[in-house]
Amino acid sequence: MNELKSKAERRFQLFWNTFFIVISIVALIPIIRVVSMSFSSKDAILAGKVFLYPVQFTSEAYGRAFMSGSFLSAFIYSIFLMLGSTIVSIAMTVLAAYPLSKRNLKGGVLIMTLFVLTMYLDPGIIPKYLNVKDFKMIDTFWALIIPEALSAYNMIIMCTAFKGIDSSLYEAAKIDGCSEIQTLFKVALPLVYPTLATLALFYAVGRWNRLSDVLYYVNSSSLYTVQMVLKQLIESVKISQEEGIASQLVADNIKSASIVISMTPMVIAYPFIQKYFTKGIMLGAVKG
Repeated sequence: MNELKSKAERRFQLFWNTFFIVISIVALIPIIRVVSMSFSSKDAILAGKVFLYPVQFTSEAYGRAFMSGSFLSAFIYSIFLMLGSTIVSIAMTVLAAYPLSKRNLKGGVLIMTLFVLTMYLDPGIIPKYLNVKDFKMIDTFWALIIPEALSAYNMIIMCTAFKGIDSSLYEAAKIDGCSEIQTLFKVALPLVYPTLATLALFYAVGRWNRLSDVLYYVNSSSLYTVQMVLKQLIESVKISQEEGIASQLVADNIKSASIVISMTPMVIAYPFIQKYFTKGIMLGAVKG
């Protein structure tokens, strides 16, 4: 009986291992193709010869991006913007989730309901723009941080993680004379660190990839993020081609290079946070 069970388990393991290997390969093929196109020549791309490896290797697309002073400044600016935005978002998420995790909070159910409603009722871009304008944040650094600083979905995950902490720990902290702020920083946050790291990754990726708020709220080129500069770079290549200006690049070169450049910071950051990812989501999804 045990032998039959062992064989069934091995078959089950083999099936799922094979399944996930196939899924991983399917997911990697588009990424490999984008990287290959970013390093391939214009003629090879136009001839449709590029698939999984570069043809007529060239790094001109990256050279054109990095040799641009506006790109380098936008890249550095975007990293600082991402870090600042993530810090603000995590602070707001924690400060909203911690009190809402307490059962004795007066009006807590109503406040949580209002948060949930924001996930389903989107006012649209015009009311958002008017709101940002009324707060005099148009064409400022804060226009790229404050409007999207708090995600109700992430706040609920954090709130659930706080609820999973044993109430006896809160009571012990209270007996020791800790204030609510001290309890938050000395008791609660260390116990939900995986969730904190996971949500920080969510916020960082969202800020890094976001382009719409730059288009709507920013006029000064000094406040352009790397995504906006790459968009302009792609458009400049298209215009050059339409005007018949000779170039060794096509729009696909620049698009592929921009995707690779955009992925790089997240690819570097992800391995450091990956170990907290599953634990963080589960901790914030299921009340202990």
